[in-house]
Formats: sequence, C-alpha cells, structure tokens
Amino acid sequence: MESFKLRGLLRRRSCWVPTWRGWLAVGLLFGIAAVATARRVHPFLAVTQRVSTEELVVEGWIPDFALQAGIEEFLTGKYRRILVSGGPLEKGEPLSEYRTYAEFGRATLERLGCPTNELRAVPAIGVRHDRTYAAAVALRAWLTAQAGVPRHLNVVTADSHARRTRLLFQKAFGDDTVIGIIAVPDERFDATRWWRSSMGFRTVTGELIAYFYARFLFSPPEELSRI
Repeated sequence: MESFKLRGLLRRRSCWVPTWRGWLAVGLLFGIAAVATARRVHPFLAVTQRVSTEELVVEGWIPDFALQAGIEEFLTGKYRRILVSGGPLEKGEPLSEYRTYAEFGRATLERLGCPTNELRAVPAIGVRHDRTYAAAVALRAWLTAQAGVPRHLNVVTADSHARRTRLLFQKAFGDDTVIGIIAVPDERFDATRWWRSSMGFRTVTGELIAYFYARFLFSPPEELSRI
C-alpha cells in the first residue's frame, strides 16, 4: 500500500458527516418539503378555468355527485346543451342496457333531473389506453358532423383528473378550440389531506403520474388513426 501512495495513486481525505442532531435536522427539512409539496399537488391537478361558451361537456364516467355538479353548472351558466363523452363500459356491460359511459352518463343525468332536450350522448370507440383522448376525438368528430366545432368548450370532470382532461382534450381539438375545465371537488376524501386516506392517495398519486405521462410520453392510440 505504501508503494501505491508513493506513486500518487491514493491519498487520504477527511470529510464531515452529520451527527444525530444533524440527521434529525435533515429529516425535519425533508419532511417539511414533502408536506409542502403534497399540499400543492392536488390544487395543481384540480384546476378550474372556465371559458365563455354555450357548449358544456360532461365526462360520463365521473361519479354521480360530479354529474350532479354538471347539471348545476348547466343550469347556472348560459349553455345551450350538455354533451356527454365516454367510451365502452369497463365493467358490467353484459348486464347493462348501456354500452358506453356516454350513454350511461346521459341516462344518469336524466334521472338526476337534467333537461333531456338539451342532453346528447357522444360515444367513443374502445382503446387500450388514453380513453379520455379517444372520447375527445369522438366528440370533435361528432361536432364536425353537426354544426361545426365551436371555438370554446367547457368540460366537467372529477377534480384531480381535471388538468389531464384539459390537456388531452386540447390535444384532440387542436389550437382552433380553447378548452375550459371545471373540476368538481371529490366527496370521497379530504382534498387538503389527500395522503391520509387510501382513496385520496391512490387517486392523487395515480393522476399525477398519468398527467406527466400525458404531458411527456403521450402518443395517439393506433385505433384512432382512421378517425
């Protein structure tokens, strides 16, 4: 070993390491940063930014309390109609008279008291991933076949899904349509302490991961290439 030192291959260094008080301080700072970050995640995902429009879109898969909020939005806003989006049901389709979330959501809205003459279901085809994008593409195609695609749309969805919904709808509609978003607060967990319940933790962390996937790794499903 001495010969290696003489050849300049090794040298001795001294370094500082934290004491137990130092490690405690590091852990405390890390904990404060983690809590501060956690408190910002849900507001980041659950964005609400309305635009002025006569067209209101409701995602058909959202819970009943969110569908009810969609009715209230329609009744208090200056909307002409509600369009319900959604692809094939993921569970219970053989037992249901409805084949898509769009149709199921429309029926639920009707039962909740939504005026039926302003209510339309716009089903989407089944895809293996990015179902929100597929629903938006189907809606754009339907609007094109009707009076044309409007310059502005508002979309109602579940709160922590909102930022991803707006992103994928904007990708589907392009720059010619401005997508507004309305995030309905989730009654199933406390949004200010979402990490303290299994439902909140699964929902928020899952949506955060899915949003970054949609932002940085998204590619349109192959099944939509013919639309």
